[in-house]
Amino acid sequence: MTADTSTDLTVHENVYGRQLSEVYDQLYRGRGKDFADEAAKLARVVKERDPGADSLLDVACGTAEHLRYLRREFTDTAGLELSPQMRAIATAKLPGVPIHDGDMRDFDVGRTFDAVCCLYSTIGYMSTVEELGSSIAAMTRHVPRGGVVVVEPWWFPERFLDGYVGEAVVREGDRTVVRVSHSVRIDQVVRQEAHFVVADPMGIRHFVNVQVLTLFTEEEYRAAFDRAGCAVDFVTGDRCWSERGLFVGVRR
Repeated sequence: MTADTSTDLTVHENVYGRQLSEVYDQLYRGRGKDFADEAAKLARVVKERDPGADSLLDVACGTAEHLRYLRREFTDTAGLELSPQMRAIATAKLPGVPIHDGDMRDFDVGRTFDAVCCLYSTIGYMSTVEELGSSIAAMTRHVPRGGVVVVEPWWFPERFLDGYVGEAVVREGDRTVVRVSHSVRIDQVVRQEAHFVVADPMGIRHFVNVQVLTLFTEEEYRAAFDRAGCAVDFVTGDRCWSERGLFVGVRR
């Protein structure tokens, strides 16, 4: 199979389609992502700012693996997910938890929550500063004054490693997943091409996943929160799980 050229920034299909959705949980568990620990730390970050927070919306919730554990921390939870394949997995995993169909750039689920989060650098899929601002504004509209908005950013431009190669081999049960990726920067945009090989008793299959992400600056994130009406902190180190840090906004 011949992949697209590394300078092509066009994606022609759902980034989180059927093939990736089927192996997503296995891949990231196998790579050491601790969803339970991240959920507990997220809850602490929220409740430091709003001790009574008891409801949360997870924007771009994927397969709802974070929500599985966030339900231990918040009595009332819901998710928002654009990919129908990921949304179907989330709904089957958490019956009774609303998983709304929606685009993070402009959504309305008809109610507010004490906190809204957007994790695992999904905000990097916003292609412009205007889209970044729209998504944070939409999240902010879903919390009351004093409500908390937590966004895990993607890399800042000065921290991104152009040409980075990532790899993972994960075996779980009778299925093995291999992922190799290559990331190329063009101005403030990154094209990440990942090749997957999946082997199980049915055979071996290969697919390619291309993601296009934007390298927003810290100042651009801060400005988006400010325009949305949030006072924002940038949290790093032991106070969060992500080496990319967390933006934590409180609606004014």
